[in-house]
Amino acid sequence: MDALDGAPGVLSARFAGPGCNDDDNNVKLLASLAEVPEEERSGRFVCCAAFADGNGVEHMETGEVEGRIAYEVRGSHGFGYDPLFIPEGFTHTFGELDPAIKAGMSHRSRAFKKLRAYLETLA
Repeated sequence: MDALDGAPGVLSARFAGPGCNDDDNNVKLLASLAEVPEEERSGRFVCCAAFADGNGVEHMETGEVEGRIAYEVRGSHGFGYDPLFIPEGFTHTFGELDPAIKAGMSHRSRAFKKLRAYLETLA
């Protein structure tokens, strides 16, 4: 999240603390952004996909999805911050979107599509 200087970042699964779950993390994120206006609720999902073989070949690809955080939990699909994250160009959260739509545009999908393309060049 830009307004939180990148938090929750790599600690996203533990944002609310040890032993907390996705709901706890979402509650903490909403509380952290309670006074943040719409235009400053931007953020992104980022995934890095890496490949290494036994011959010293290493390669990494990154996938990102830009978006913003909603003011309340919306939708029941997905996990984590999906019910809060509205991808750029959409009005619905990942939690509201059809899972097939999310899967085709997610940060993980983007990273692994790039990695697959790289691996195909090795074949």
